[in-house]
Amino acid sequence: MGDGPNDKGLSAYNIRRACEDSLRRLQTDHIDLYQMHHIDRETPWEEIWQAMEMLVHQGKVIYVGSSNFAAWHITQAQAEARARHCMGLVSEQSRYNLAARTVELEVVPACQAHGLALLAYGPLRGGLLAGGVANATQGRRASEGAQKLFAQHRSQVEAYEALCREIAVEPALVAQAWLLQRPWATIPILGPRTVEQMENSLRAVEVKLSGEILARLDEIWPGPGQAPESYAW
Repeated sequence: MGDGPNDKGLSAYNIRRACEDSLRRLQTDHIDLYQMHHIDRETPWEEIWQAMEMLVHQGKVIYVGSSNFAAWHITQAQAEARARHCMGLVSEQSRYNLAARTVELEVVPACQAHGLALLAYGPLRGGLLAGGVANATQGRRASEGAQKLFAQHRSQVEAYEALCREIAVEPALVAQAWLLQRPWATIPILGPRTVEQMENSLRAVEVKLSGEILARLDEIWPGPGQAPESYAW
């Protein structure tokens, strides 16, 4: 949020100050889910949990979550929380979609082992899964980065869109329905700009992908497998 030494990170001082600032900006008296959006390798968990516990005891925070944590960060956080007899993390927010499945390697198993909800952000991979051919060449997604991403995955996108046409479902809805059918993904985090986009996204709950279609999606967008089997043998 700034260039000062206390404008970033998870020091007890910054956690408490950032919470107060958020409450003031949101004009509310509590935050349902207070997330740490990146690991702080410099601050010990004893300090982090002390600050979070204080906010919970004061009624300013109900639950604490993480975002972009590695599996061992989640395990480390939960081990310290248990030692302090506090609830610890209840959720992990990670980039997760058909075209970015790295979290299946270790983060997903860690969330399952520790009972964390998995909140998937970027469900459409920057427009790649929302009709990638069009999004890479026109509209607000037609950036150099978007075009480079599309070029990297062109053959996959073309196969994906062909499958979507075959089952007569919009690519964006297929991508979101796939997430909704993951047994470990609690919910996709959407970023609609209009009411129309929101209403269209809600149609994903009505899309049920068969086992055959899920298998074909895995062929187009293969996952990394689960550690350590995926790289050890």
